[in-house]
Amino acid sequence: MSITSTDLLAALGVPATAYTGGSLTVRSPIDGAVIGAVTEASGAAMTDAVARAHTAFLAWRQVPAPKRGELVRLFGEELRAHKANLARLVSLEAGKVTSEGEGEVQEMIDICDFAVGLSRQLHGLTIASERPGHRMMEQYLPLGVVGIISAFNFPVAVWAWNSALALVCGDTCVWKPSEKTPLTALATQALFNKAVARYAGAPDHLSQVVIGGAAVGEALVDDSRVALVSATGSTRMGRAVGPRVAARFGRCLLELGGNNAIIVTPSADLDLAVRGILFGAYGTAGQRCTTTRRVIAHESIHDELVQRLERARAQLKIGSPIEAGNLIGPLIDKAAFDAMQSALAAAREQGGEVTGGERALASRYPEAWYAVPALVRMPAQTEVVRQETFAPILYTLKYKTLDEAIALQNDVPQGLSSAIFTNDIREAETFVSATGSDCGIANVNIGTSGAEIGGAFGGEKETGGGRESGSDAWKAYMRRTTNTVNYSRELPLAQGVKFDV
Repeated sequence: MSITSTDLLAALGVPATAYTGGSLTVRSPIDGAVIGAVTEASGAAMTDAVARAHTAFLAWRQVPAPKRGELVRLFGEELRAHKANLARLVSLEAGKVTSEGEGEVQEMIDICDFAVGLSRQLHGLTIASERPGHRMMEQYLPLGVVGIISAFNFPVAVWAWNSALALVCGDTCVWKPSEKTPLTALATQALFNKAVARYAGAPDHLSQVVIGGAAVGEALVDDSRVALVSATGSTRMGRAVGPRVAARFGRCLLELGGNNAIIVTPSADLDLAVRGILFGAYGTAGQRCTTTRRVIAHESIHDELVQRLERARAQLKIGSPIEAGNLIGPLIDKAAFDAMQSALAAAREQGGEVTGGERALASRYPEAWYAVPALVRMPAQTEVVRQETFAPILYTLKYKTLDEAIALQNDVPQGLSSAIFTNDIREAETFVSATGSDCGIANVNIGTSGAEIGGAFGGEKETGGGRESGSDAWKAYMRRTTNTVNYSRELPLAQGVKFDV
């Protein structure tokens, strides 16, 4: 007997009233079946949620950071206990194969572990003062309400990247999930509520989920009580959100599009490269911001590499992501499939040779949108190659010199992730140097996907410039204050200024 979304939601602690009887119909991309009907909130409801979050912040900021970390530790325990069910729900709602659904929940667990350790390491600086009897220091203090807007392709991990850090930093969170994946958000909130119930003294409304469309998002973005808006999605979305937050002098953390390339050099291990490219290009049906969209291969090995990729691509098994052995699941909806077909048509018009890309399994799943992964040999980096299409399309290009390859890699509006496969240390070091990749992520001998939470995640240019997850990304969720303490009986001025009264 198969486990249904209703079974999973019940096991995760979500009441039936939260996902039945609402106006927002939720369909599984696996087969198009309805798996929920969620009530959509209004803009006014979002405003009320922000007000509650602000009240909670006034109390939460006074809790010592290590104590705040204890709540995140408890949440991590809930995620461990319910990993299988939440991962299965991710697969049902977002269409991810089982291992990727489990990997996404593992990312949540990992960032909780990171944040718990961080709660005892939030630090500032002590700075030497030029004035006798004075001490100068910098502190990082809680910021306020953090608004989180997440996308369908990582329906829970991106929220966790933000919320785990925000909570230990003393902030509160209001989450607007994608309308395509609200059930996983409700389940995550239910697990967080379980952790809160085990924690003594947590204020109400530390984390809230508000489901809705544009009006809900606008209310979150425009509210001056929201100190930071962390938004993940398309560049188009970022162009709308960024100026609105800037207009009220709020902070923005944007994680937008990627058009990620892998350079393959003559010295590369082609077996390794093929494996890295396949997962990067076709995993999650090409629906990751870090998906490999371009391969830039040296002219001496391009044709051999493409032949290997073509043989491997043809063997990728397409089907329901919850069935063992399938590696390519569905696109999220018909709009995504149509966008893929439009891009492939443009690639043909611009001189590309297309293999694959057609619809798959239509007779078995008439209400779902599976696609054969596409491999497109391009004569040049044309306009369609410079655009991000959220689908399993891999463009291949040739290069003569490494400088030419790096120039091609960088000649796109996006700047998220990149990689080079080489066994030449000079090529590798050049690629990660100031004259190499202009992306926020630059890898050597691994693909463009699969960043670990220990490093800051994000990119440059139209990717938005934000950084989430590890490293010192926590500073985005805090405000910095510079303090000078005078413990003398004198009042000297800096820079030798005299103002004797």
